Amino acid sequence: MSSQDRGAARAGRLEVIATPIGHLGDLTERARQSLAAADLVAAEDTRRTLALLTSLGIAKPLVSLHAHNETRRLPQLIERLAAGAVVALVSDAGTPLVCDPGAQLVRAALAAGFEVRTIPGPSAVTAALAVSGLPTERFCFEGFLPAAAGERRARLAALAHEARTLVFFEAPHRIEESLVDMSTALGAERPAALARELTKAHETVYRGTLAELAARARAEPDLKRGEITLVVQGAPLAEGPADAALLRRALELLLPELPPGRAAGIAAQLAGCTRSEAYALALQLARGARCEPPGAE
Repeated sequence: MSSQDRGAARAGRLEVIATPIGHLGDLTERARQSLAAADLVAAEDTRRTLALLTSLGIAKPLVSLHAHNETRRLPQLIERLAAGAVVALVSDAGTPLVCDPGAQLVRAALAAGFEVRTIPGPSAVTAALAVSGLPTERFCFEGFLPAAAGERRARLAALAHEARTLVFFEAPHRIEESLVDMSTALGAERPAALARELTKAHETVYRGTLAELAARARAEPDLKRGEITLVVQGAPLAEGPADAALLRRALELLLPELPPGRAAGIAAQLAGCTRSEAYALALQLARGARCEPPGAE
């Protein structure tokens, strides 16, 4: 059987492969094997991916897949999958689709019935969180803030009361003005960590308040160089007495859908009370629901 016949006989598959964000040693063995076995590599920047593959001693056909051509590329790639090919999807660095192209291809492949596999690995989001020294139990990823000052400030204003830790990407030439806007919108004393050039030779993590980081960005040219991931602590719980009625109502709505602990955590943030207070009421309501006779209102 020819190689062409073998390719047509197997089901097509899309493999979403994470690649290093800096240090080549972070590429997993499974990722290397998957790249070596793929029939085609869809890459955000074929030049960068060619350099990666060359360093690994791998030669594969490459096709570009970026923000400006993803829609046009879909028919070609779906056709290759239909012919039985294994297509590897990679971004310039890190995990594809995290602020990178590929979402349309994944959706199209799934809609057409092809298998989609993940080959996990490096991510600047989780790497920055791990070294930030800030709460990591709950976080939200906001990607890049808008480049236009007015839109950026509006986005930050909408995030001012977000209690989860915030993670952003930012371009080095905009980081100073973004830190100033964050200091204004989120609070000058809000703790934050700025991680630049993660896993690379000049990896540096700056920690302090948003006001302190903005001042360092003005004073230190090196802070404004390289790839930047910014982690900002979430907003504190609202000060003042807890809203007992809101707490009870929130728990009544959440408990049928979530375990008591998770329901209590969400309700506590909504009502402005401690998690222990919310959890005690959650257990009380849960016991009451179990004891309620059938048919009771």
